[in-house]
Amino acid sequence: MSAVATAAAPPALAFDAVRLRIGLSEILRGVTLELGRGEMLALAGPNGSGKTTLLRVASGVLPASAGGVRVRGRPASSYSRRELARELAVVPQDAHVAFPFRAGEIVLMGRSPHLGPLGFETGADMRLAEEAMARVGIASLAERSVLELSGGERQLVLVARALAQAAGILLLDEPTAHLDLRHKIVVLDLLRDFVRSGGSALVVSHDLTLAARTCDRIALLREGALVATGAPADVITPENLRTTFGIDADVLAAPDGAPYVVPRAPAAAGPAAG
Repeated sequence: MSAVATAAAPPALAFDAVRLRIGLSEILRGVTLELGRGEMLALAGPNGSGKTTLLRVASGVLPASAGGVRVRGRPASSYSRRELARELAVVPQDAHVAFPFRAGEIVLMGRSPHLGPLGFETGADMRLAEEAMARVGIASLAERSVLELSGGERQLVLVARALAQAAGILLLDEPTAHLDLRHKIVVLDLLRDFVRSGGSALVVSHDLTLAARTCDRIALLREGALVATGAPADVITPENLRTTFGIDADVLAAPDGAPYVVPRAPAAAGPAAG
């Protein structure tokens, strides 16, 4: 497993007491969290806990109300949009595409931060896009309209686009949510290869068991605040699951030793009083 940042090497991405208020609602409440170089970190929590919002703050889509974000030790606010896109690539749950772009064109858009002043793709850009599609296993979709693709196929196109972007940090919002079992394994293997080569990945996931088997650490978020952060075996406990999700669950050991979550069914209601 990968180590987090040292004094000599700042974290790839850091949230420093990040708060976000929208109207009367405080969506993020003082989140302090670091993503190390060469680390895959899962962000988990119930719906509405602020996971996607935290990714949007990291990518600059939403400005923090207080606190800040650092990218490789430098304030994210000091980066231009183009510079930040060279450092961070985002895989949303499902990007809305209004026009019938071909899948290959969508993937090639990942090269935009690296294009010259005239904005023309080079042969090298084309090759990187083609290689990304091949790695994800969707080379055959290159000429198809993205509007014709299934939800899972569109998700794979977005993963390929992020890989073609060649950023060192990936922010992924439920990247395997729409995928069949084989493609889940393909994507997670790609992410493990990415972090083994020195990249860093922050992954929003609702699948705690899958996250425990693939991520170096897990951070649990509830109502915009961190509940626990650490190694999967330390974080995925019945107590933390009850605090974070409001459920009772058994945590077992899978054959590979990773924690396996088995939620308990709610207690059946007793007979109505006569």
